[in-house]
Amino acid sequence: MFRKSRALVGLDIGSSVVKAVELKAVGKGFRVTAFGTEPVPPDSIVDGAIIDAGAVAEAIRQIFEGNEAFTTKDVCASLSGSAVIVKKISLPVMTASELDESIYWEAEQYIPFEIHDVNLDYQILDAGTGPESSGTMDVLLVAVKKEKIGDYSGVIAMAGRTPVIVDVDAFALQNAYEVNYGLELGKSVVLLNVGASAINVNIVQGDQSVFTRDIPTGGNAYTEAIQKDLDLAFDAADALKRGVPIDGATFEEAQPVIRAVTESVLLEIQKTFDFFSAASLNQFDRIVLSGGASRIDGFKEMLEARFGVAVEEFDPFRTVTWDVKAMDVDPIEIGSSAAVAIGLALRRVGDR
Repeated sequence: MFRKSRALVGLDIGSSVVKAVELKAVGKGFRVTAFGTEPVPPDSIVDGAIIDAGAVAEAIRQIFEGNEAFTTKDVCASLSGSAVIVKKISLPVMTASELDESIYWEAEQYIPFEIHDVNLDYQILDAGTGPESSGTMDVLLVAVKKEKIGDYSGVIAMAGRTPVIVDVDAFALQNAYEVNYGLELGKSVVLLNVGASAINVNIVQGDQSVFTRDIPTGGNAYTEAIQKDLDLAFDAADALKRGVPIDGATFEEAQPVIRAVTESVLLEIQKTFDFFSAASLNQFDRIVLSGGASRIDGFKEMLEARFGVAVEEFDPFRTVTWDVKAMDVDPIEIGSSAAVAIGLALRRVGDR
């Protein structure tokens, strides 16, 4: 109870970039003590599946090689995509021990995989013991395919690190949000993380995640569309997407393509929001936007116009401090793309 828990390195293994963060508890808050980032070769990770384990392991290894600021080999990573199932379910009221014994057979009807092929975890959201209880309890069920956990744990081990915790991207995002923004009771906040190949959606009410979904599209869709429409190499299209000047095309030529892809992405987000609204009869109050691809030209403005709610950029360093001189990296340059890694670094050895 009085022993200080050990820190972990938060390792966000994305399909285009790997990011690593280590935090130190300082008073009632946290300070970044180590940070590293390394690009992942194209097509090494496709739709969340590791295709080239050697290339991914090498990217992870390069982050830590020669960087003495990292003090531990213990790592917390996360997953998303079709191999991850997150579902809120209602069960008859039972004790914690009864739930622990019965959760596997209760979960079978909600999991589209063989139950022995997944690792299962759960969190009681409402024990159903209050005065207005209807005899049921609400449980957040999380199932991840063992094969995918094994793939990610394997590349971390290949890189000379020790995988201690495997989390879910959407929950890591929520951890970072709660530490930096606190709890907002009575509010529905959408945490929208736009990565290279997936968009993580986590709708949070107070301290509870009430709806999550991973949309299988992201920044790579822009690169591929620009590459096709303007007949460019992948690297050139990727640079142009970011507004970097290249030979053979201008950013003005790419803007209509970017806008068309954004419209398509917003349609997928709309479907997710519509499903949430129909299922819960609730609307959301604001959107908090993170991820490298969220900085695509016009994305934030089009998102705000489409849904008519305030959209703000996630600041993962709102309360988490950063020594710019010691780190030699400006957190403004990293921005919201570090949110998942920060959330993972908040976990500790021995966490459930």
